Amino acid sequence: MKNSIFSKVIPAGGKWSVIIGKRRLVSFTALGDGANLSTMMYHANNLTERYNMPDTLKAQHTAHLTKGHVLMSDNGRVLASILKDSLGWHDSISGYTSRKGTDEKYGVTTYQELRNNWLRSGEENFAVELVRNGLGVRDSIPVLNLFSKVYCDENGDMHFAENHCTEGAAVMLRTEMDTLFVFSNTPNPLDPKSEYPSVPVQIDVFDAESVEDDDVCVNFCPENRRAFDNTWEYHALLGDTKSDRFKEKLGF
Repeated sequence: MKNSIFSKVIPAGGKWSVIIGKRRLVSFTALGDGANLSTMMYHANNLTERYNMPDTLKAQHTAHLTKGHVLMSDNGRVLASILKDSLGWHDSISGYTSRKGTDEKYGVTTYQELRNNWLRSGEENFAVELVRNGLGVRDSIPVLNLFSKVYCDENGDMHFAENHCTEGAAVMLRTEMDTLFVFSNTPNPLDPKSEYPSVPVQIDVFDAESVEDDDVCVNFCPENRRAFDNTWEYHALLGDTKSDRFKEKLGF
């Protein structure tokens, strides 16, 4: 693949928020075993439109996400698609860590005592980054936990799969809309390790090629095709000259 147009490493415990425009490839790589990157997504041009976990899972008949799946908004459009995935399973149901849970599992730490080495939780990481983008805690949404596998048994109990993510594991998203990503590199709340995981995650951004008729995400299921149609319609009606596919349907 050609050189990335942007690259960044989020350290263990780190947080970051960024707007990535549509038609970009966003690659995530685990730089160690046991990574977990909790991720929220919002439509950058209308922050009231955001990733809808229930619709995403219901429409695609799954409780986990991998290659071919799309991340749907609550307006029935596609924020991003999963184009490549070396793991085959990313957790969509277990949420993110709280301050209370982090203290109970790993021991109480404070910034005043340890400065940047204190143990952060997803709760405060997301609170800070949401405020930075004109949002607040009330705008928190379910997260996608990249690199983690959480499954349910026949009794409905959730289980964390240890050793699921090894160093070098990677997943690639393609943005279908201008998307605000909010990241927290904090442990999965169901991870049983007694020591705070320390796994940086590298993010690389590339230009994406146009979506073709045989695209794996478009054709994964009929619901995906309808969500892409909604997305292309949105872009075409804004005058996006690259949305020729939907302009033909509308008779533009």
